[in-house]
Amino acid sequence: MENRSNLPAWDLSDLYSGINDPQVEKDLSAYLAYNQQLSDKYKGKVASLSAPDFAKAIKLYEQASVAASKLGIFAYLNMVTQMKNKEAVAFYQNINEKLTESGKLSIFFTLEVNALSEEDFQALLKDKDVAFYRPWLEKIRLFKPYELAEDMEALLADKALTSSAAWVRLYDETSSKLKYIVDGKEYNDAELSKLLQDKDPKIREAAGKEMNRVNKENGELFTFIYNMIIKDKAISDDKRGFKSPIASRNLDNMVEDEVVDSLAEAVRAKYASIAERFYKLKAKWLGKEKIQYWDRNAPLPFADDKKYSWDEAVKLVLEAYGEFSPKLQEVAKDFFSHNWIDVPPRDGKRSGAFAMPMPEQFHPYLMLNFVGKQNDVLTLAHELGHGCHMRLSAKQGDLNDDTPLTLAEVASVFAEMLTFQSLLKKIDDDKAKLCLIASKVNDMINTALRQIAFHFFETKVHAERKNGELSEERVAEIWLEVMRESLGQYVIVDDDSKYIWPIVSHFFHSPFYVYAYSFADCLVNSLYQVYREKSVPDFADKYLHMLSETGIKRYDVLLQPFSLNAHDKNFWDKGLSLIEEYIDELELLDKKVCIMVD
Repeated sequence: MENRSNLPAWDLSDLYSGINDPQVEKDLSAYLAYNQQLSDKYKGKVASLSAPDFAKAIKLYEQASVAASKLGIFAYLNMVTQMKNKEAVAFYQNINEKLTESGKLSIFFTLEVNALSEEDFQALLKDKDVAFYRPWLEKIRLFKPYELAEDMEALLADKALTSSAAWVRLYDETSSKLKYIVDGKEYNDAELSKLLQDKDPKIREAAGKEMNRVNKENGELFTFIYNMIIKDKAISDDKRGFKSPIASRNLDNMVEDEVVDSLAEAVRAKYASIAERFYKLKAKWLGKEKIQYWDRNAPLPFADDKKYSWDEAVKLVLEAYGEFSPKLQEVAKDFFSHNWIDVPPRDGKRSGAFAMPMPEQFHPYLMLNFVGKQNDVLTLAHELGHGCHMRLSAKQGDLNDDTPLTLAEVASVFAEMLTFQSLLKKIDDDKAKLCLIASKVNDMINTALRQIAFHFFETKVHAERKNGELSEERVAEIWLEVMRESLGQYVIVDDDSKYIWPIVSHFFHSPFYVYAYSFADCLVNSLYQVYREKSVPDFADKYLHMLSETGIKRYDVLLQPFSLNAHDKNFWDKGLSLIEEYIDELELLDKKVCIMVD
């Protein structure tokens, strides 16, 4: 395994040379100027604009959006790899405050767009330059019933800096400073999470208990932060007229409430036939009647403990992409020929992995915490899938290119599936095949089922918060309830895992984000079934074309070329059946290799 110092890291100099780059102040001034110009020329006049002038106004608004993206994303990327650097954190906060202040000048614009009568709005869309922005404009108009007066919108934008955004910042800063001690050695959260995948059960136990202990020590603070974030959201939802805590997320995702409910209930109905059935097998393989919560992601004791170098991981993923589509492989290669990926874990770096979109004139950035495990290879495939998707969809323009979360995870999960299948084809040994499929099922449960359990956790907590602030103990109780239901009788969920919930950053950053993972996993499984059946000609080209349009078309329209209908009550079962199929295969393989397993 190569030294971490040899692993690729971001080069952000194509944005700015550093936080003291003079161009930062120039771009802040330009952003202010764009917004001031928009206000001076168009405020109070949108209803009377000709179509050509309306198109000019939109393009000016888009220029401001691009400038804000460049500044805001640079500040964030600069911070997340060095969250103990007070100067980097302060710079991020400072940029956000300045962008918010300047951005208030243009709040009027979307409000006035929504004030247009439907007749006038449709007349403007007859102009080809205006029509280019139809997806963005129509999405804005979805929120028309929930908008407030301009002064109230400005007030909420200001208050966000000292309310929701401030609480999220406190959560991030607190999380990044936590120290975990295992066998006398100090770990950050990213490093500790890797120990939960160690072959040694004693290391997993020590890491699992330490994670729970440290979060319990900080439980009072995390619970208070979470209470404030939920209350802040509830106030905003109430002012805007949203009927439920999840309603604004569903509207933003352009998915109907009943479709999300159908997904959640379909997944819950499969807890026993998928999760419980799998963990019964896993307990047997680990030599136990039941496994502990921290053993869920454990490698199998008879699995090959192969470590992958960074170069090996890149080769594997690119090969998998190329087997599916040479076009996709070419898009992916750019991420490795340039410093667009920050790879190694290091002190102060945010845990986990993500992909950050940028306007078309720039490029996406990927963040990993790579230590060479098989799961790290699949994580690379996942985040690279996001990156390729972002490159393909960016041509729609900065305003139009706003893929809903439910579709944002499709490319990443599909890329993981391609890489998994590529690895599987290279294996002849039944025991090795069992280990790989078990690892994949483990990940699919984490994505499809566990994220829905998270969804039910959020739903319960937000509902109960309406009656007053929740205690640390009550939040933990809800966590245990949903975990026990979703994992089944072969996973021990007790006080040693009671305080794990704060590590799920989406609860704090993006309420009700989590169901998007399950939505995407089930959708991808259905897509993959179609690909495997070879029932759709030119599948790969149609798939890449679909990715290029996720910001401008609804999910149901995008699925039509593949003869899939998410409104069909059996749609989610089709996706979930693939996981059941893999478990069927695991049960057969278990019978074949059980003599070799002690």
